Amino acid sequence: MEETAKNSAKPKIGAKTAKTTKTATPANPEQSGQTGKAALVTIIGRPSAGKSTFLNTASGEKISIVSPIPQTTRNAVRGIVNTSFGQLVFIDTPGFHDSEKKLNMKLRGVTSDQLKDADAVLYIIDATRLPGEEERKTAELIESVSEKTVVAINKIDSHEARPEKAEAFIKEVLPKIPENRVFRMSAEKDENINDVLKALYELAPVAEPMYPEEFYTDQEVDFRIAEIIREKAMNMLHDEIPHSIYVDIADMEWRKNGRELWVRAFLVVERESQKGIVIGKGASMIKTIRLESLKTMHDIFDYRIDLDLQVKVNKNWRQKDPVLAKLIH
Repeated sequence: MEETAKNSAKPKIGAKTAKTTKTATPANPEQSGQTGKAALVTIIGRPSAGKSTFLNTASGEKISIVSPIPQTTRNAVRGIVNTSFGQLVFIDTPGFHDSEKKLNMKLRGVTSDQLKDADAVLYIIDATRLPGEEERKTAELIESVSEKTVVAINKIDSHEARPEKAEAFIKEVLPKIPENRVFRMSAEKDENINDVLKALYELAPVAEPMYPEEFYTDQEVDFRIAEIIREKAMNMLHDEIPHSIYVDIADMEWRKNGRELWVRAFLVVERESQKGIVIGKGASMIKTIRLESLKTMHDIFDYRIDLDLQVKVNKNWRQKDPVLAKLIH
């Protein structure tokens, strides 16, 4: 009988130098023999500030999905950066959005929870948007942890950037953060990211690494596959549909002596009318989402993925606590 991946020890992805199926378990300090600094760093910011892009650029790998659609990230996603200074374990949190909708309130809870245990905080501000009430409420979240916060003013490569406005805002609302911990950067162009990392290392305690240095994330395979599919769907669909989608990995099974992972996944929408849009004329949309997902999976995994992708309806899932509890943590 073929082994079912969901019921066995699921491989986790993690090597920065090569694709791997090693399990990204925390390193044993007694065996590592390494010295240096290590810190858990929570990334916070408004939707579309560039948090996921920063994490992917800093780690050199695709860890967090990226989309121009706000609130792409729904979970606290871990990315690991190893340098000669030590190890930074980043938590990419959902963008802070001021809304009383049940989904948004759940996302805000994820962000708030991650601030409590952080050794350092990275606050990313979009230089192309003037700070407003939502930015002010985001800043209020980290006011009590100003002593361990680094600020990165992102997207300075854009002609719409007004970094001086963001700097004035930080002086006003977070006066305890010194100027030498406020940086201008472009996460997309990899400008000044090293300066941001150095500032975070200065805040990091001397400690053993939390993970072996070859790992760049501790995400499990089913989570990564679901996030890749969701990214492709969000970037190809329009209007409200991207926010109405989640991905359900129904089954995973090793085949061909462990060389191929067969995956059955569902793109789940809220209404029957959305189902036809996601499938597309002649199933053109779902086919494109599947093929684009497989291309990205090929770049990440060192074994073949066979993806069976379908669409189903879970009416008004964003108002259902059991679904939200499963998706957001």
